[in-house]
Amino acid sequence: MSWNAAGSWPAKLGSLRRQVLAAFVVLGLSCAGYAGARAPVAPTLHSTEDIAPEAATTRSANELVRAPHFMVSTANPVASRVAVQVLDQGGSAADAAIAAQLVLNLVEPQSSGIGGGGFILAYDAEDEVLRVFDGRETAPADANPDRFMQGDQPMTFPEAVNSGLAVGTPGLLRALELLHAQLGELSWGRLFDPAIALARDGFEVSPRLHALIAKNPELREQPAAARYFFDERGRPWPVGYRLQNPELADVFGKIAREGADAFYEGELARDIVRAVARHPVPGDLSLDDLAGYRARERRPLCSVYRVYRLCGMPPPSSGPLAVMQMLGILSHTPIDQYPVDSAQAVHYFSEAGRLAYADRDAYVGDPAFVEVPVRAMLDPAYLGLRAGRIHPDRSMGRAPPGDPSNFNEMRGQGDAREIPSTTHIAVADAAGNVVSMTTSIESAFGSKIFVRGFLLNNQLTDFSFKPRDAAGHVVANRIEPLKRPRSSMAPMIVLKDDKPFMAIGSPGGSAIINYVAKTLRGVLDRGLNIQQAIDLPNRGSRNRYTEVEKGTPLEAIVPQLEAMGHPVRAVDFTSGLQGIVITPQGLQGGADPRREGLALGG
Repeated sequence: MSWNAAGSWPAKLGSLRRQVLAAFVVLGLSCAGYAGARAPVAPTLHSTEDIAPEAATTRSANELVRAPHFMVSTANPVASRVAVQVLDQGGSAADAAIAAQLVLNLVEPQSSGIGGGGFILAYDAEDEVLRVFDGRETAPADANPDRFMQGDQPMTFPEAVNSGLAVGTPGLLRALELLHAQLGELSWGRLFDPAIALARDGFEVSPRLHALIAKNPELREQPAAARYFFDERGRPWPVGYRLQNPELADVFGKIAREGADAFYEGELARDIVRAVARHPVPGDLSLDDLAGYRARERRPLCSVYRVYRLCGMPPPSSGPLAVMQMLGILSHTPIDQYPVDSAQAVHYFSEAGRLAYADRDAYVGDPAFVEVPVRAMLDPAYLGLRAGRIHPDRSMGRAPPGDPSNFNEMRGQGDAREIPSTTHIAVADAAGNVVSMTTSIESAFGSKIFVRGFLLNNQLTDFSFKPRDAAGHVVANRIEPLKRPRSSMAPMIVLKDDKPFMAIGSPGGSAIINYVAKTLRGVLDRGLNIQQAIDLPNRGSRNRYTEVEKGTPLEAIVPQLEAMGHPVRAVDFTSGLQGIVITPQGLQGGADPRREGLALGG
């Protein structure tokens, strides 16, 4: 069974099969052929550490923000203030999100920008429809499955990520252009004005930006990046230094006047291709790749959860799908009988994550290249059977993937690291329009290749380095020409009574799924406000370790988790959750205290 453009069910999944599966759930029986086609796998640990996409810096104390008309939450105060100005000037949620994103390219260059890509959910209040825009990068036309292989062994991640080989065709501007064409109110050019002024006049280097530059020695190895991010003695610009970017101001001005074509064709496109080709480890991005790139409008992926409808980006993102699987699995457990930060609650949450990540790793890739059994993966009967694998008093260890659609072929287990450095923007305007947008250039500062004032992504390292696993099975997320790499980005909008109730998303690599699931459950199941839910200590499993956030009360429950067989690690979880909740009494905004985000309303 696969998800197709129409979102239909293939005929081979009949009502009889669903009734039989439901009976297994009611009777509490297991069904090995359905819930897990492979033999149980003993708990194992990943051979390498799951890397945080951006280092931890200081933590702030954010308060819940309330407002009667509109709300903005972005990863940086400057971007949030610009978004509010756009709304005050009559702009829509789409306009505010675009203007904020352009500013983030300047003030948060380690995370996102026009050299990368993103996913956008936008609720159109006039037409009462949810629109989804896919601006994910694509592999060059000359890419092959062995791109990151050296003989029989894959390249190391640092070798791959800091190279021209890692650069995919950027998609963000094409996606923003689609968003504006459908939901913009102000002119395209006007949305660039704040970022152009900021680039010319300069902005103050924030504590987080300074710390991340200092912790990223690879930036010094790229001459153009080194000239921008460091002084003449090779020191990162200090906190408060007014950093100007006249080159990017010129680029923004050209795109403001000529549209996204100015980026994908002509002089700027030639500069991008030249920079990738001249890297010591050159890539094969071409002018044809840039000129031929198209963002796609897709049908949103939605599932019913209690009285809500959860909606998000479909594949090639695995994020919303895995979040929906986790919440569906947890609805079959007694997790809410326990305090939210108790060992038992963390146990259930982590075990649900193991099951969802196992399916994600096996089945999700670009649907234009691989069959993704989306509907089957969200079938309530299937999720009930997966939940049956969770023991109340012990961890299952490494979870095997299920077989949601009776695949005849075995899917290989990929080795993608997925540590994107990313940002999230949430906006709700006074007319009822809502935007939830996650954008990325991959690991901190992307490929480090700096062109005309902006960084290029290294998103191709989100593909599996190995095209086949050790058993010889083909990996769904292998590299192929013009393919979009699997992502964990999970911008989501929650509907209640067919109206937007919540917008949420986060950076954080493959841990994004756990961050968003935690926050959704905090609001929808625990009755917390959005800031309280964001503030909850991060926790979960990516089907390797059970991870709890370092320096939080969850460290106290580690012995209890270990007694249940969990392999536990306390880690810095540098989420960057930005969220909005819409209530009859007004709007609520929250921002993650682990970064520099700010929610503002009016």
